[in-house]
Amino acid sequence: MAGLFTQIPTDRCLLLDAGAGVGSLSAAFLDRWVAGNLQFQQVELDAFELDGALHSALTQKLDHYSQYPGFTSTIHGDDFIHATADWLSGNLFATALPQYTYAILNPPYKKIRSDSPHRLALRRAGVETVNLYSAFVALSLALLHQNGQLVAIIPRSFCNGPYYRPFREQVLKQAAIRHIHLFGSRTKAFKGDDVLQENIILLLEQGCPQGRVTVSTSTDDTFADLVTHEYSFDQIVLPHDPERFIHVPTSPAQDTLAISAAVQHSLDHLGIKVSTGPVVDFRVKSHLRAMPETGTVPLLYPVHCIDGGVVWPIPNAKKANAIQRHVDTDKWLYANGFYCVVRRFSSKEERRRIIACVVAPSVFGDAPMLGFENHLNVFHINRAGLPKQLAYGLALFLNTTAVDEHFRQFSGHTQVNATDLKLMKYPSLDILTRLGAWAMDQPELTQGLIDRQFGAEIA
Repeated sequence: MAGLFTQIPTDRCLLLDAGAGVGSLSAAFLDRWVAGNLQFQQVELDAFELDGALHSALTQKLDHYSQYPGFTSTIHGDDFIHATADWLSGNLFATALPQYTYAILNPPYKKIRSDSPHRLALRRAGVETVNLYSAFVALSLALLHQNGQLVAIIPRSFCNGPYYRPFREQVLKQAAIRHIHLFGSRTKAFKGDDVLQENIILLLEQGCPQGRVTVSTSTDDTFADLVTHEYSFDQIVLPHDPERFIHVPTSPAQDTLAISAAVQHSLDHLGIKVSTGPVVDFRVKSHLRAMPETGTVPLLYPVHCIDGGVVWPIPNAKKANAIQRHVDTDKWLYANGFYCVVRRFSSKEERRRIIACVVAPSVFGDAPMLGFENHLNVFHINRAGLPKQLAYGLALFLNTTAVDEHFRQFSGHTQVNATDLKLMKYPSLDILTRLGAWAMDQPELTQGLIDRQFGAEIA
């Protein structure tokens, strides 16, 4: 992280470390300065750390650098969000903060409730975001001097999704993205935290024109398999994307979906809806049944989705196979028919993030209704099924390598949200229907066959 910074033409460095912990990031920056790689006459450090139990270790770490002429440091024990928001919003009683030339941070990761004091303080400062980590980045960026540089290690969740859109827009308006480093492992970079998503290191430069972006990748923090490429900015943020998703390409190969003229349709344009399965099992626990019986209808979980189709019922499964029809459950049920479903969660061992299956009504006999559990996303037409060929074509499209690679560029989650699927672009109904008809004629569908047929259709 410290190695990403470049020399700014000034003799005086004002360094911000927000959420300093025991000072490891500040020390890495100061080591570069001491070694002569960053040439300043003065380095003034402001280290914010709310946890007073860490102040002794932080002081000890920074005292090591007091022997070097020109170095001074101040440890702030107050809340960084409140202190910064008060200053930026013009509070007369706020402690004055400088315009920093550099900021380095490993911010805390925690959701911010909409009615919390932190959320209200952020709004006063013109920041709208949903997590402490993005709040720290937004406030640090606002404190930077023109041409100031910020390096942060943060989860990747801000790159997509509607909740982080105001934060993305603020970052893209105020700064240029210079470097993104992606950690491929979802668990190793944040070993001590429950952050089951990919993590990135981000270098931003305040108030500068956007140019090409360097993207590097490694599996983990050993950097043993480090790979670096450079991309034009329109490969990072697609020019006509209203959501301003931030893509992180991992190879120079072009994103097939992004550039294909044949994959430009929204689900709304196609007349298709996608929803999270409405049955939340713990809320209807008394109506669940291990196996189908009189008065029940099939209930589908991800466990029922096998090899592109559905196996039901599964005897001795840990999950229920049926749900009782009742005034309390009927509002959650869909008419029996053909559906395409996508599992909301993939395990890190699975080859693809998006795993789609076809639900065929013949599996369930004469069952009039179906229940879809909350861990499935369901493609439907107004809570009814899809035309048969369309259901198969949609599943084939979603199972292509092109879709998987496209999805990975803007999402590092283990989770595939209905919103993500809704915001993607799709082929036309004609292409999807032809793909479905072809898929239904195949005795076996391999990844190679799927990709070749899709490629031929959109060529």
